[in-house]
Amino acid sequence: MRLTDCHNFQDFRKLAKRRLPGPIFNYIDGAADDEVTYRRNTESFERCDLVPNILRGVADIDMSVTVMGQKLEMPIYCSPTALQRLFHHDGERAVAAAAAKFGTMFGVSSLGTVSLEELRRKHDNPQCYQFYFHKDRGLNKAMMERAKEAGVQVMMLTVDSITGGNRERDLRTGFSIPFRLTLGGMAQFAIKPMWGINYITHEKFRLPQLDEHVDMSGGAMSIGRYFTEMLDPSMTWDDVAKMVELWDGQFCLKGVMSVEDAKRAVEIGCTGIVISNHGGRQLDGSRSSFDQLAEIVDAVGDRIDVIMDSGIQRGTHVLKALSMGAKAVGGGRFYLYPLAAAGQAGVERALTLMRTEIERDMRLMGVSSVAELSRKNLAFR
Repeated sequence: MRLTDCHNFQDFRKLAKRRLPGPIFNYIDGAADDEVTYRRNTESFERCDLVPNILRGVADIDMSVTVMGQKLEMPIYCSPTALQRLFHHDGERAVAAAAAKFGTMFGVSSLGTVSLEELRRKHDNPQCYQFYFHKDRGLNKAMMERAKEAGVQVMMLTVDSITGGNRERDLRTGFSIPFRLTLGGMAQFAIKPMWGINYITHEKFRLPQLDEHVDMSGGAMSIGRYFTEMLDPSMTWDDVAKMVELWDGQFCLKGVMSVEDAKRAVEIGCTGIVISNHGGRQLDGSRSSFDQLAEIVDAVGDRIDVIMDSGIQRGTHVLKALSMGAKAVGGGRFYLYPLAAAGQAGVERALTLMRTEIERDMRLMGVSSVAELSRKNLAFR
């Protein structure tokens, strides 16, 4: 199977599985507990049908959107995800370059493997910085100041990860940073030698956003311990309100799932929220993002930019979310599998296919711009 044989999300997933050692593939592919929410995220779109209109004159299609003050040429962006250079040695460099070509936003994680400054220097498309709330308030302030100096436009605070989710696939393989693999996990690396050769022959793996603050060299700090020891589960709305004030710009909360929380985000001055259950990786059994979208848009959509992620695999999923009132959608696995499969070329192919699907589907729906999409286009089973 080659990259040219990949025509959809599942094809990229298969190629990534072929290329990656099992523990790393399962880190991307897995979710919390019984992975119920992970499956439900995509299934929730299947209960919603598109109702097309005909003869509307759709020769020219404009799929651009403006979200949190950023103009995106397409309504899907590359959500910030951790550890990308584990999946392909180019990591965030490949994703940022691909997103720039398509004029969409990409995110850099505080657990990213390329510095946000390098990516900001190289690319002028919108960049958001995803970070976690640490017990060390000085560290939180320093990370925000650094992002401001780098020229990052959107701050994105993840609020659904004050502790790590129970990802049992990782427990079985011993996946952590640095690696503490089980025997089964080691065997998986042995049968995929190309990954190891690439890992060893390219620059040393590091987390430049946290290098000064976290000692990754001694082998003591796995990702799980980062979540349990450095992040602050006592974080409150007052803490976040201070950060919003300090940042004084586009500030987004990622991981909002209730109407009440969406309203609080508006009150403290956030300019955006991402309705997200972290791709099913945190609280299993929680509701799907798409199922929560309508009531949150109805409650706050006129006062704050509502985005959603989790479960997006198709252009039709994007159109359903936009019709429901989302300003844009984010995707993680939709570009991580292609990244793992083929680096920048993989991410570009995924974005090409997504753009083609959205354009085709908009024509078939009888709309020439995203603004024409509405709930009149939808019917629920």
